Amino acid sequence: MKGVYIFLADGFEDVEALATNDVLRRGGVRTELVSISDEPFAQSSHGVTVGAESLLSQLGTGHEGTCEKDIMIFPGGMPGSTNLAQCKPLIALMKEHYAAGGSLAAICAAPGLVLSQLDDVSGLRFTCFEGFQDALTAKGAEYQPDPAVRCGRIVTGRSAGHAVSFALEILKLLKDDETVGSVHHAMYLY
Repeated sequence: MKGVYIFLADGFEDVEALATNDVLRRGGVRTELVSISDEPFAQSSHGVTVGAESLLSQLGTGHEGTCEKDIMIFPGGMPGSTNLAQCKPLIALMKEHYAAGGSLAAICAAPGLVLSQLDDVSGLRFTCFEGFQDALTAKGAEYQPDPAVRCGRIVTGRSAGHAVSFALEILKLLKDDETVGSVHHAMYLY
């Protein structure tokens, strides 16, 4: 699956989804907000309704040519992370995408609820909202209480307060240092 997709489920964390989208678009990355339901809207955990640009059911399942710059992004929030984790077509797509060479990014509760469904995470260094690390550590992953962690083709973020750090780490995976520095400067992140 080619492209950069941010998956929205009812109950997603506003800042984690929209700050990530904002930072990536500032960096010239074409992102697409995807609703996992059959409705073109998702309601955040704080009651904000956000329009999606496509639906999960509309995404192709082909993975030919997928590389590390093709990324599936999972915002946290509750019950958004649970809703993502319980969406069988999404989890199947995630596993296929990663096996084909694509990247994954998850923040807050999503690493523990969504990424923990990957078959092999042994040796993965990751972060998440404290209390959601157990499913990954039980499978041999190493929890680090950092704002954002990149380990190979997986980027994780700790919480809404670290959403911009998470997004910048994704941008580092997708673009060059000059682009990342330009976005950092434009947002006055000192």
